[in-house]
Amino acid sequence: MNPPASSSTPSPSPKTFLGLRKLPARSAAWVTPLLLSLLMTFIVSLISTLRVVGLSMDVPRLWMSSWALSWLVAFPTLLLVLPLVRRATAAIVQPPG
Repeated sequence: MNPPASSSTPSPSPKTFLGLRKLPARSAAWVTPLLLSLLMTFIVSLISTLRVVGLSMDVPRLWMSSWALSWLVAFPTLLLVLPLVRRATAAIVQPPG
């Protein structure tokens, strides 16, 4: 049996997301809470805004104002409490394997 032929194809370019180079793995410590806080406050602030003012022409303006304020609180809060939540989860959930 012949050994596999060596290919002369260049190594693949770095993985990208939306045309941007991916961040290093150590960035996950702040990217995870950033994305989580953006998505959660986006949804919760919409629900809260709709509950208070109903469907009106003011909803987009009020919602974005509410979302900005809630995100300013949520992101630093997540950065502070996420390590505690991870420890609490580890105390409650059995490790894999």
